[in-house]
Amino acid sequence: MAEKLKHISRLLLGIIFLVAGINGYFVIFGLEPFIATSPEAMALFEFKYLLIVEKSLEIICGTLLLTNQFVPLAIAILAPIVVNIFLLHLFLDHSLLLLAVLLVLALGYLLFSYRKNFIGIFERKPKPS
Repeated sequence: MAEKLKHISRLLLGIIFLVAGINGYFVIFGLEPFIATSPEAMALFEFKYLLIVEKSLEIICGTLLLTNQFVPLAIAILAPIVVNIFLLHLFLDHSLLLLAVLLVLALGYLLFSYRKNFIGIFERKPKPS
């Protein structure tokens, strides 16, 4: 059961971030996005380079999650993005709050599932290799 939940969480996050990243490139190129975007979120991307960097990371990490490659790296990169998405929808735009909560839960479960990969971060005095 735990393995199935891990795979579902990984695939769900992969699909969401791959689609959201591609949708963001429609906005970058001045095309009409195929999924409505939050005006509050777009207001935060005053400088296009920031939108390009974030959407590129979303596409890369979504692809990594879907192909089951470098999953801990994808989790580490997506964690601050998911926190920002959650806080944005919690405080500014409540329209996609349910999706933001789903992202937090799925990423939190993956983080829990891959916790052994991150345990070294919490060493007070790590020894170099």
